[in-house]
Amino acid sequence: MRGFIFWKGPSPIDRAPLVAIATLKSENDKTGDMLQTWILRQDMHPVEARTTGGDRSFCGDCSIKHQCYVEWGKAPSSIWQAFRRDAYVDLRRKPSLIRRFSEGREVRLGAAGDPAMLPLSAWDNLLIRARGWTGYSHQWREAWAQPMRELVMASVESAADADLARAMGWRTFRVRTKAQPLLRHEIACANELTGRQCKDCLACDGALKPSAASIAIVVHGPRAKAFERAHP
Repeated sequence: MRGFIFWKGPSPIDRAPLVAIATLKSENDKTGDMLQTWILRQDMHPVEARTTGGDRSFCGDCSIKHQCYVEWGKAPSSIWQAFRRDAYVDLRRKPSLIRRFSEGREVRLGAAGDPAMLPLSAWDNLLIRARGWTGYSHQWREAWAQPMRELVMASVESAADADLARAMGWRTFRVRTKAQPLLRHEIACANELTGRQCKDCLACDGALKPSAASIAIVVHGPRAKAFERAHP
């Protein structure tokens, strides 16, 4: 089995039908072999959603939409197409099986899509026996997203937003340029410093540990220059 459906429901943004799928294997060099989760529209191909604005249903009002690292025509496209072929077993009524597949695993919340689009209860069953998880949300300002601060980091791109999110009870994950220093409550991403994979670090797991430092990473990849121009 390649993966399973663990939630279906309406987007809190526009009530569009969403699906949450967990895939069991990953070759992602940065994260390592984590159980990956994908939040997509049931009724629209991810590339179509991206080009028409339908991605707001699962990404919200993301502040770095035009510098997004997700390659929507690759893995999300393949996963959506498999979903439409009924390739993923629906385990929503079988919570014990969901827990069995995630037991002892490291889980990535939102390999595509924002994890705050799901209610906290949808994640609880998946994570209760997991070894740990990572996750990020750009919806941290929204009232309906506040319960998710227990599980995910507020994704921010400025010192002002980092301060605001921390005042609201979130730990933050800030993307910065090389010229921007670490803030007082931040440490650098371990992958950036040593190449340590997310599955072995698991520092980006929300505010259940409120005393833990926030994390920052220097922007990288093919969209780095666009980010630097947008955030001088």
